[in-house]
Amino acid sequence: MGDSQVRDYLRLRLIVGYLGERENFNWWPSEFFSGSSRQFLEPAFPKTYPLAQYHGVLEAARRLHDDRIGKGQVLHLFRLPEEFEHNLHNLMLQKLPAEDLLRELKDKATALQSLAELAGSSVTKVEGPVSAGKRIDANERRTIQKIAAIYLGGFKAGVRTYPYLTG
Repeated sequence: MGDSQVRDYLRLRLIVGYLGERENFNWWPSEFFSGSSRQFLEPAFPKTYPLAQYHGVLEAARRLHDDRIGKGQVLHLFRLPEEFEHNLHNLMLQKLPAEDLLRELKDKATALQSLAELAGSSVTKVEGPVSAGKRIDANERRTIQKIAAIYLGGFKAGVRTYPYLTG
């Protein structure tokens, strides 16, 4: 996976993770990106609290997606191949890119706008689990756009959607 795909996946994961939290669209019961979370996390993780936020929301979203889609021969935004996961974690460890990406999570409107940018010109409204393509195409820009468009459609329509890749 190239650097731009790693950044796009991390950006998409952070935006969807943020929007899915309780105080936004309430898809999962976490509040890792809420205003009070920093006060709670920073004393325990003074140098890496953004990484703690990331892993917290990742786990909350992963559990819900696994429950709705299942595990095994499918991938989803919150359960990617080990190499992808390693690259995403390493990018979160880099202070400048992580801070830049986290700025998009200042409020719901900004996050939705950023998600729309990732989706390109399309919005796809589908409720429940939906195939977004083949696993082999996971690192293609068009696959990232399609996944973003599905989430954007779900958030805008007020329905929960769970895009996945097969094969």
